[in-house]
This record gives sequence, structure tokens and C-alpha cells, in this order.
Amino acid sequence: MKLSTVLCCYLLLLGLFAPEIISDSPPLQDVCPMAPQGERKLFMNGFFCKSPSTIMASDFKTLLLNHAGDLDNMVRSSANIITATEFPGLNTLGISMARTDIAASGAVLPHSHPRASEMMFVHSGSVVAGFFDTKGKLFQKTLAEGDVFIFPRGLVHFIMNYGFGLATTFSVLNSQNPGVVGITHAMFAPDSEVAEGLMARMLSFRDMGMDDSSSVDSPWFY
Repeated sequence: MKLSTVLCCYLLLLGLFAPEIISDSPPLQDVCPMAPQGERKLFMNGFFCKSPSTIMASDFKTLLLNHAGDLDNMVRSSANIITATEFPGLNTLGISMARTDIAASGAVLPHSHPRASEMMFVHSGSVVAGFFDTKGKLFQKTLAEGDVFIFPRGLVHFIMNYGFGLATTFSVLNSQNPGVVGITHAMFAPDSEVAEGLMARMLSFRDMGMDDSSSVDSPWFY
């Protein structure tokens, strides 16, 4: 009986403090733009802050998401993720941002973010977005301008253009360094025949018209 009580107390404490342990640490000051490369004396999990006397409003503004990326590639898409490395004002805030542009018949190949969930907003065009849970169940929706979709942390997800023109989305991820694991690029060259075959299968998968949740075979497994 005593052992059960101790175990219950341990599980309760684990439930209370585990979210703090596995997420980005909360900031200890109001703001902390990343210090320039030459001013860093040590490596650490994150970046040192600038001196408070040198912080300016420009530390919290970026133009890096203003323009579409290069779409002249096999997948006809471009994804630009901005982290604290590129945008110093994000340091310690626990977020990063991304812009994705997808040409007609283009797609963002399956990938995951091991350290972050992603909330995606469709700025223009229409897309099909989906993710697979750990049991292989597909959650997929067709999204129009103004719609929002969530990709849970660590789960493989994808985006495909569902219209005839350019589609653009913006995302917020709840880590200043979310990481990207590309399922195809991790095993094959991005311009390989395998990657090209995957693109064809994804587009046919999109045209099947599935929506909501379905149990299906992953479209990139051969």
C-alpha cells in the first residue's frame, strides 16, 4: 500500500513538471535578442543575449518572409524557416516562423519537426495538408485562403497545392529551433528518381479526394 502511494505521488509530480522539462525554457528577462557571432564566448543550448543597452526595435523586425522562394525545382515549392539564428529577436521566446510557397502541381515532401508543433495559416491559394499519427492514420484536409491547420510535434506531414495558381502559407512553430527531418532527403538525393516517383504518388494521392481522417498506406513508402 505504501509503495502504491509513493508511486502515485511520483507520477503526479512527473505530470506537473514534465511539460517544463521537455519544452523550451521560459525566458528570465523581457527580451533577449541573440548576440552577434563575434561576441559569443561559449556554446550553449540557445544563444547569449545582447547587452540591454544595445537592444533596438530593429531586433524584432524581419523582412526575410516578404518574398516567395525559388520554385524552380523538381517539387515546385519553397519553404523558408526563420529561427533565432536568422531573426535575433526570437531568442528565448520559444517560437520560429516559416513561409511556404507552392506552385501549381507542387508539393512539400513529407517531413517532421522533432522539437515543435506547427500552426499553418493559408495566405493565398488552396492546399491539401495532412499528417500521419504513429499508427499510420491519415488526418487530411483541403484548405482555402484564411484556413488554419495544425501539425502535431514530431509527426510526418505534407502540403500539396490543390489549385491552379501559386499557394502561400505562413506558419508558427513553438520552438526557436524546431529542426526539420526530411523523409525523402534523408535517404535519397532530392533530384533522384525515387524522389520524382514520390512526387507523382503524392499528387495522385491528393486527387483521390480524401478528407478528414482515414486509415491508409503512407504514400511515400515503397
